[in-house]
Amino acid sequence: MPDIIQTAVITGGASGFGAVATRALHAAGFRVVITDLDQEAAGALALELDLAGETAVTATLDVSKPEDFQTVLTKVIERWGSAEVLVNNAVRTEAKPVLEIDPHVFNEVMATNAGGVFAGCQTFGRHFKERGYGRIVNMASLAGQNGGTATGAHYAASKGAILTLTKVFARDLAAFGVTCNAISPGPMDTPMVHGIVPEDRMAGFLHNIPVGRLGSPEFVAKMVTMLASPEAEFVTGACWDVNGGLFMR
Repeated sequence: MPDIIQTAVITGGASGFGAVATRALHAAGFRVVITDLDQEAAGALALELDLAGETAVTATLDVSKPEDFQTVLTKVIERWGSAEVLVNNAVRTEAKPVLEIDPHVFNEVMATNAGGVFAGCQTFGRHFKERGYGRIVNMASLAGQNGGTATGAHYAASKGAILTLTKVFARDLAAFGVTCNAISPGPMDTPMVHGIVPEDRMAGFLHNIPVGRLGSPEFVAKMVTMLASPEAEFVTGACWDVNGGLFMR
């Protein structure tokens, strides 16, 4: 890989874990393209990282629309010549019991979570294959491994699909210097988890986690940065579990 400043495109990169990962990648020396539907939040993060707008920019991206990925990639190529990293992070969920999930909502969640990963991997995978180098990092979830329904069965199903897509793209792109990996976080110290688990039940919840605590989004972001680096050349098709021992295999 040439000694150049690499460009990372992060979907859903303006808030939540996406923003944490964006900050970590930028701190590691990557130029970052913060893609999100919320351009106000994306713009604020870009200014936080680089007032000059030279190493942090924004782009509107609806991951359920495959054509949006090509639009973003074209803009990145026009500005910097190439992209080297794609982080598929954008996600949608609506916590409901499985018998109450509207089929249309199920399809919409799948289109965003799994369909977005497929479209991103396919569009950027072609570019990476042509260049002979690339790093794809897909955000999966413990729910996709154990069928957890706290965040909705459609969410769990989409995350399971992401794990399979990661292996398929990893296998097809491996010979061209392109890696594709997934990270599967368990319970994290985030507002979403605290919203799902009542405070009076948190102690019991933590008791079931072997390490006895919630995970850190910042640690997961460090794993994203590692898998996005040139040094991760011999790791592909893997699912990196970050769950405190809650799920072992």
